[in-house]
Amino acid sequence: MASLLSVHRLTKAQARRIAVRAQLLDAPRPIELLRVVERLTLLQIDPTGSIAPSADLVAWSRLGSSYRPDHLKQALEQNRTLFELDALVRPMSDLGLYLAGAADWPSYDKQLAWLRDNDRFRRDILDLLESSGPLSSRDIPDTCLLPWASTGWTNNRNVTQMLEFLMMRGEVAIAGRIRRERLWDLAERVYPPDVAIPSVDEAERRKNERRLASLGIARQKTRVTPMEPVAVGEAGAPAVVEGVKGEWRVDPAALGDDFEGRTALLSPFDRLVHDRVRALELFDFEYTLEMYKPAAMRRWGYFALPILHDDRLVGKVDAAADRKASVLRVNAIHEDVKFTRAMTRAVRDELEDLASWLGLAAVEPA
Repeated sequence: MASLLSVHRLTKAQARRIAVRAQLLDAPRPIELLRVVERLTLLQIDPTGSIAPSADLVAWSRLGSSYRPDHLKQALEQNRTLFELDALVRPMSDLGLYLAGAADWPSYDKQLAWLRDNDRFRRDILDLLESSGPLSSRDIPDTCLLPWASTGWTNNRNVTQMLEFLMMRGEVAIAGRIRRERLWDLAERVYPPDVAIPSVDEAERRKNERRLASLGIARQKTRVTPMEPVAVGEAGAPAVVEGVKGEWRVDPAALGDDFEGRTALLSPFDRLVHDRVRALELFDFEYTLEMYKPAAMRRWGYFALPILHDDRLVGKVDAAADRKASVLRVNAIHEDVKFTRAMTRAVRDELEDLASWLGLAAVEPA
């Protein structure tokens, strides 16, 4: 149990600035995509095209208009400095952390039984990839003996399901994409041959440390979240935040008062806002992605972009890219706090930069 003297006591403003700096959303901007992904630990792949795919939008929020989507494709498919696993792009330097324990995956009885009963199917896929890869899932015959049963969209999608299983086991990997379609190959052709794979316990410890470094401040334990945890275990040092209940973990390397803020438009999947509970606790920022709601029930818009200004989340922009008309349509700007002239100008500048980055001719204001 940590003594009271070893607990870092932070104001909300200090906690927010730690979080913003950790996510590379302060000034000046980073200049390299690889550095961004190494710091954030991931880019989430989501193909929603209302403005831009989330991975690209997150990169643009950090790098600005110097970033191009083909930079991400090159890093994944040519340089192999990044890899894709389970709809997340990660730095290749972290690969060993995600291969730790992979050979023992899955742990659920239903998945284990299906994999065991379809071992011939598994070997058919591996043999075909060895002789003909990389291939898309539709180029791989379905030779399974026992179809995958599900009440969801995966029901009887046997090739895709087996490829997903083999990816998680480290036997196959995503070699690239043609538009949104993944190309699969043997992992040994995609991943470097000298990957150091730690023990499962060591991998979990290092993943918690990496996650905390990317978030700056987080909870030791919290609810289970899809895609990527938001808890960091015992990484870092204990902290309390003025006016917020409970104990936090803070990255000691992130402590410090030096801060130069800027204005940024964020993807709804951005890690600064992805943990909606933390965003409410530290930033007093309420947000829900409303693309799955009926239009009449939306408060902020289909794909509203959170607005960061300095160390505060101050509103949302309801915008969409109209590529036929070559305009970025701004349906509304929702101000959570009253914007100053400087804030209004900064948001306008970001919208103009976003339109230019998207190759659109103009911003059509609300």
